[in-house]
Amino acid sequence: MTRLPREFFERDALAVAPELVGCRIVRALPDGTENSLVITETEAYCGELDSACHAYRGKTKRNAPLYMRGGVFYVYLCYGIHWLLNAVTGGEGAPQGVLVRACEGFPGPGRLTKALGITGAFTGLPVDGGAELYFAPREGEWELSAAPRVGIAYASPEDRVRPWRFIGREV
Repeated sequence: MTRLPREFFERDALAVAPELVGCRIVRALPDGTENSLVITETEAYCGELDSACHAYRGKTKRNAPLYMRGGVFYVYLCYGIHWLLNAVTGGEGAPQGVLVRACEGFPGPGRLTKALGITGAFTGLPVDGGAELYFAPREGEWELSAAPRVGIAYASPEDRVRPWRFIGREV
């Protein structure tokens, strides 16, 4: 399958997030087979000024991948249970990312990572570096809508209502 190039991710999270909807997240297995899921929902997280973003309080060991040049994976453990998959976007030192929130048949970020066997071992790996995990381009036409992000009760009221969640369906 064709891979999205790193340059795709070297843009603002608000440009990348809607364009990832309809793309595939592909997991290449050691036996040569590939499992893939179509992305149906994403969320943008826009740096140190976004109180919902992990970079809001500055750089830490956990969020260090967000500060890398766009085009790497940021996978973190949520509630000590679920791995959540993000693509780092933008330029180096300007932390942004896009959470893959849902895929067809998997309405939750923890469910889709479990289905594909994605763990924190992918954190910091380039999306185009020949790793076992990559994004493939969108096929077909998609209808998109925007809505507020979910699961961010800790964020400021202004950041909770921003329409930075992108939901799509193939038309």
